[in-house]
Amino acid sequence: MKKIKLQNEWIPPIALGTWSWGTGQGGGDAIFGNNLSAAQLKPVFDSAMQAGLYLWDTAPVYGMGASESILGEFTKGRDDVLLSTKFNPRVGGPVEDSLNSSLKRLGAEHMDIYWIHNPLDVKRWTPELIPLMKSGKVKYAGVSNHNLEEIKLAQSILAEEGLRISAVQNHYSLLYRSSEEAGIIDYCHENNIVFFSYMVLEQGALTDKYNAKNPLPSGTRRGEAFNEDVLARLEGLIHVMKEVGDKHHATSAQVAIAWAIAKGTVPIIGVTRTAQIADAAKAAEIELTAQEILDLEAAAKETGIVIKGEWEKPMH
Repeated sequence: MKKIKLQNEWIPPIALGTWSWGTGQGGGDAIFGNNLSAAQLKPVFDSAMQAGLYLWDTAPVYGMGASESILGEFTKGRDDVLLSTKFNPRVGGPVEDSLNSSLKRLGAEHMDIYWIHNPLDVKRWTPELIPLMKSGKVKYAGVSNHNLEEIKLAQSILAEEGLRISAVQNHYSLLYRSSEEAGIIDYCHENNIVFFSYMVLEQGALTDKYNAKNPLPSGTRRGEAFNEDVLARLEGLIHVMKEVGDKHHATSAQVAIAWAIAKGTVPIIGVTRTAQIADAAKAAEIELTAQEILDLEAAAKETGIVIKGEWEKPMH
């Protein structure tokens, strides 16, 4: 598995997301329609570690700490795991208090990647990362859901203290390429910043598991966004994904992940079953041709579908 360089660290080509771990407000039951316990998730964690996928992404708002607590149970006493969690400006600060609460739940002494989760008041919150980075409590700083101007602003604030942004995490998929169109991905590549893409599978809509006859779970956020009409419009893209997949003995989900890797990003894949770990590991080995990438992107554009979360704003 080809690794990616994050500053002085080698990381896997895929990070694993835990948005659907744990229940409660903003948790797996409300967003995804599942209800998973630590006992059900432990085999998922174990198989990921065996596969060499050891970078885990979480946030305090996922199940109001439940996701961090479950992950912390699994990582206790291990030094072969990289942890990534977030500070949410909408919840408020101080940033250090939020970090300390996360570290406690995760059973960790420092955070490998610590993100400002959204760009609410960049000038206010970014400086609070500085003492945390200087003390070693935060190894690498990242920003999530920021546009190019906001990324540059955060970068300049840290640069004054000889520090820098190491990572950007935005929604990016075949259906949603706003960060690419806004020049954010190019900026990241030019400035040695790793771009992490989330919602690469559009919460399951690009896995070929769901269609107009077999819709996503009703009463969930993803079920509302990708309703039967939207799924029907996705059929042309899914057909092309299948064709490309057949050439690589791969599933549609693996093709979507491989595309995100081919674009120079590190996809964050939400995992709740061991089969998804095998999926991700296989996707990391697929090398799409330039023509396959063009075909996938043309089919995606033809759907006319652009769905973003209510927390997102356009990137340009």
